[in-house]
Amino acid sequence: MRFSQLEGARIGVWGAGREIVSFADQLARRLPSARIAAAAFDAAPAANVREILKAPAARIVTAGDDDVVAAFAACEIMVRSPGVSIHRPELEALREMGVAVTTATALWLAEHGGAGVVGVTGTKGKSTTAALIAHLARAAGRSAEFAGNIGVPALDLLDREPAEVTVVELSSYHTADLEVGPEVALVTNLFKEHTDWHGSEEAYRSEKLRVLTLPGVLVGVINGRDERLVAALAGGADADRAQVLSGSIETRRFGVPGGWDVVDGAICRDGGQLVPSSELPLQGEHNALNLCAALTAVAALGIEVPRLPEALHDFHSLPHRLETVAERDGLLWVDDSISTTPESTLAALASFPGRDVVLIGGGQDRGQDYTELGRALAAAGATVIGVPSTGARLTAGARDAGLPAGQTIDAPDLRAAVAAAHRAGRPGAVVLLSPAAPSYDHYRDFEARGELFREIVVSL
Repeated sequence: MRFSQLEGARIGVWGAGREIVSFADQLARRLPSARIAAAAFDAAPAANVREILKAPAARIVTAGDDDVVAAFAACEIMVRSPGVSIHRPELEALREMGVAVTTATALWLAEHGGAGVVGVTGTKGKSTTAALIAHLARAAGRSAEFAGNIGVPALDLLDREPAEVTVVELSSYHTADLEVGPEVALVTNLFKEHTDWHGSEEAYRSEKLRVLTLPGVLVGVINGRDERLVAALAGGADADRAQVLSGSIETRRFGVPGGWDVVDGAICRDGGQLVPSSELPLQGEHNALNLCAALTAVAALGIEVPRLPEALHDFHSLPHRLETVAERDGLLWVDDSISTTPESTLAALASFPGRDVVLIGGGQDRGQDYTELGRALAAAGATVIGVPSTGARLTAGARDAGLPAGQTIDAPDLRAAVAAAHRAGRPGAVVLLSPAAPSYDHYRDFEARGELFREIVVSL
């Protein structure tokens, strides 16, 4: 379903985040005969929610109420906030009643079509990779727009001149029910994540990788180092769940010989070294691999890759992604609050070879397995400071792997953890906030956690 097809429709929405607010604004301005008739919220909404949604007559219901489904029964379509799982029983009941369920991003993709669009998904690295693609496209002389977590909501692009390249960051919350795909679908990696939303790790993988099977996708850009992705494309154990139709689209791999790759600390192409990673404005091999993904996607659009490293001289790493907060008292303080999985924290840890590391980790419990991260921390001789809710499991995992008990500390909160890191860090050490867990048990989001870290460090 396209956005323009909503003229005259009775519409339900769930949530009032960035995407829903953008949707309501565009609806009011462009399709005045359509109206939001009902809105659902997981908790009590703001008092002015009808004003926010430009829907003074909307029926407001709260999730868990008996009348949630009844409130939307007369709607033709339900536009959900991405965080609202498609597996919720209320949405399943609405679909059975014939109510279409979608997202604002899906409406934009259906309206625009996939031509010139790069959709970037994956467990980690989406935002950085998407920002790099847009930056490289502009450096190559093309107009480019960016929609997603750090860009504008996709429907806001209706107010702008169509760009030659549009990069859309797609979480698994989006890909689970997209109907139209981008011209180039890029998958950065595939770890265990969001099992509470999807219901299982298998469903997460399947609903993430279905982006490769959508109408309109011509090229799939794949991380050749990721065994799960490679297995899916080769017809391995995940192939039936992911429904990846081998050979139905062109696939290009990065991170492997013959493609864009990182070898011996340098960006390479077809085995030839092009630029040392030290000359890039991004720290860590995982970010160099994100650049390889972006270069592959740009080439897949038929754009000549601009000269490196000159094309990246004015590119800046994104907030809360290995972001230097301060350097004082002989310590380098680094905010990597975006790292919400053990795998991404492993990549952050590997970004500081040969340096003492004091790691602050812990957050929302999603059943993370800290075994491998614990081994890496023990091997690095790091000091590990755990904060609730999973910090105690993280420090225990490091001790189980052989890290001396004196190098593990359980702190009651982030402020106490920063104070402990300040005492424990030796001159030249890196104090790294890389939680290996989401933030929602104590913070609005990972940005709020990173901002608090900065405040505490600056106030030392």
